[in-house]
Amino acid sequence: MSTIFVTGGNGYLGSYTATQLLSEGHRLALLVRAGSRREALEKLWATWQLHWDVETFAAHLSKIRIIRGDLHAPDLGVSAGDQDRLREEADSILHIAASLNRKSDKACLNTNLRGTLSVIKLARFLRDHGHLQRYSHVSTVAVAGERNKEIVHEDAAIDFGRSDYDPYGRTKKFCEHMARELLPDIPLTFFRPSIVMGDARHERTTQFDMVRAFCVIADLPLIPLDPNTRLDIVNADWVGHAIATLHTKAETAFDTYHLSAGISSLSARQIADALVASTGRTARFAGSLDRAFDVAVRAMNRAPRGTPVAGLGALLKVFWPYVTYDTVFDNARAVTEVGRAPTPFDAYCSDLYRWSKANDFTFRATPLPASIA
Repeated sequence: MSTIFVTGGNGYLGSYTATQLLSEGHRLALLVRAGSRREALEKLWATWQLHWDVETFAAHLSKIRIIRGDLHAPDLGVSAGDQDRLREEADSILHIAASLNRKSDKACLNTNLRGTLSVIKLARFLRDHGHLQRYSHVSTVAVAGERNKEIVHEDAAIDFGRSDYDPYGRTKKFCEHMARELLPDIPLTFFRPSIVMGDARHERTTQFDMVRAFCVIADLPLIPLDPNTRLDIVNADWVGHAIATLHTKAETAFDTYHLSAGISSLSARQIADALVASTGRTARFAGSLDRAFDVAVRAMNRAPRGTPVAGLGALLKVFWPYVTYDTVFDNARAVTEVGRAPTPFDAYCSDLYRWSKANDFTFRATPLPASIA
């Protein structure tokens, strides 16, 4: 049986995609930075328990090959023996791993650019010495750069003459360019999620940066937003399902897909109304305060490092531009091919809000039992 080589399978979005693929019967070779197989399994279990109980996790281990390596290392740090096994078994690559550190040029350069180049080199190796059928890359709608009050379609998103919000969007944009330039004769698929927040099936999450920023803004006595601003927020369970479905299709209609809420994105007012109906708290908007709030966030970001004020400022500084630009990303391609649309954010945002605050923005993972080998 063929195998999918996956990077980032122990990350937030990677956990959704990997467990979906395994549930569908696919075999995976998972690149994990770990000193031993046991440590790698512990890293997987830390995020996969959001989706599975330990019995289900153990039942799928026979379909997993752990490839110990590192995106920052030459040739991904993959041993010669593992390279030989990948050449024999792997027929596609799904590159999910990335640095989401939107403030750090260094982190984005090393993980997103250098790491992706190493994955592309592996793809070329498998093309020349194996039987590579597809290379898929999880990108981001942030490759579209600075926008305002737009509906962006896939083929019009990338413009190298347009400024970017941060190093994350800039490096991910060039990652797409590298793949197109260096893998011209391999079927490519690019997935561009928008703001991925929460799971429509339950209130729990393991990713809190965006959730914390959302809760902070929702709790302000005056929300410094135009209430008609659209927020392109998409549920992680739909995104993971879409990636798994499209990556394993024999042939896709397009090579690029926005995994987003699209034109069904809700306004700030619609989201606030859902929170008000569920929690009973009030929501007042003051769009004229947006510039003053931006100045305040920048001031907080300059506070001494390590202080709570600086941490909150850094969080909001990253999140704020993606909230205020009132831009959505058309998702008609993905919805048509996947066969269902994402769940509107107002259907589950109240549960996510309550659970995250009640648990102090922490997912309390359980240790992997010693009996799992």
